[in-house]
Amino acid sequence: MWEGIGIASFLLIGFWLTRVQANKAAVKALTVNRVGDAVLSIGLFALLWTCGSLEYASVYSVTPLLNETAITIIALLLFGGAMSKSAQVPLHTWLPDAIEGCLRNHNILKLPHPKQ
Repeated sequence: MWEGIGIASFLLIGFWLTRVQANKAAVKALTVNRVGDAVLSIGLFALLWTCGSLEYASVYSVTPLLNETAITIIALLLFGGAMSKSAQVPLHTWLPDAIEGCLRNHNILKLPHPKQ
């Protein structure tokens, strides 16, 4: 499911194949989403390795026995992956560029053209 977000962003932003900026923005969105996938996967694997399970009951029962540093690292990995996937600050760098793929549809939305 997470991978679908990156692919959908890539396809929607890069829809106009003749626009170089739209293609660059699409690649940037895909790259940031792939980094988010990797960070989230590392966090999930670290959680699985330290707790032995990904079930809430198992994780909550083992958490008091874990090292605080391990808990902090896993939490930051999960948080960073989710931030990257949802374009939160500071991992939102692809979001302003994403509008480049939608400029041809500005009349549909009744918005003024940003280049004017």
